[in-house]
Amino acid sequence: MKKKPNHSTEYGEYFLGDSSKLLERFTKEYAGKVQLILTSPPFPLNNKKSYGNLEGEEYKEWFVRFAEVFSRLLTDDGSIVIELGNAWLPGRPVQSLLHLECLMDFVKNPVANLRLCQQFICYNPSRLPSPAAWVTVQRIRLTDSYTNVWWMAKSDFPKADNRKVLRDYSKSMKKLLERQSYNQGKRPSEHVISENGFLVNHGGSITPNVLELEPMDETREVRLPNVLSLSNSSSNDPFMRRCREKGIAPHPARMPAGLAAFFIQFLTDPGDLVLDPFAGSNTTGFAAEKLKRRWISIETLKKYSEQSKIRLNDPALHSNLMGE
Repeated sequence: MKKKPNHSTEYGEYFLGDSSKLLERFTKEYAGKVQLILTSPPFPLNNKKSYGNLEGEEYKEWFVRFAEVFSRLLTDDGSIVIELGNAWLPGRPVQSLLHLECLMDFVKNPVANLRLCQQFICYNPSRLPSPAAWVTVQRIRLTDSYTNVWWMAKSDFPKADNRKVLRDYSKSMKKLLERQSYNQGKRPSEHVISENGFLVNHGGSITPNVLELEPMDETREVRLPNVLSLSNSSSNDPFMRRCREKGIAPHPARMPAGLAAFFIQFLTDPGDLVLDPFAGSNTTGFAAEKLKRRWISIETLKKYSEQSKIRLNDPALHSNLMGE
């Protein structure tokens, strides 16, 4: 019998339970049907957090096992996008290699047949100085202000279209397009710039793989991708306001909605199926709902399902929320 979702909308379903067990049950129904697995699993930290992370080698064994089931669920041209944070050795000002070992073993799983398509850096200057003991107390390390986002697939050519996530042209590029001229010829780098190569208006410039949640330089013109804003300034969005009203402490490791929207827009089409097996407060489901993709989210802690309902009740979605 199919497990009943905790709550659902027109496009998606949110399930409560252990991902490793639920995904095995879902494989019969969804094998080869998931276009994008987008998730931010519990980070491989060396200290326990409230949202339930494993530690050390135990984490690596747990994490790598998902490679096979993810591969079975994916379409032939589907993608896996995973945000992995950095880890530090307990009591030492030394970074752990655990997250890199996890990534390597995940991609190299011989049954999963995965390959690494591209690495992204998600830069967030608003992160609190950490690890605090070495950054703010002894002051011998710098603030850890980014996470890695890894894009993987079963094919060298998964579905992807960077024209869906273009950035607005810079002011200088807009002027160049207006005057229809620029300095062509050979550059000191030995690249040869053609006569007409930069005269076509493609609607924007290709987004780099360093994604800023806030601008690195406040005086510089901000050119975000043309999907949901990547801004991390969400303290007054409907989700945060409603959490404050209800006296709810938001999930401490939320994926920014703009980051989820970026990859959903980049790697899927409307109607495709998006899966988040470690959903938390359901940022992935929210972004998928807004972009009219079907979605499945799984979370083990019931308290975060209540936060998902708050997200999905956002008036901007116009969703009919059903369930407990």
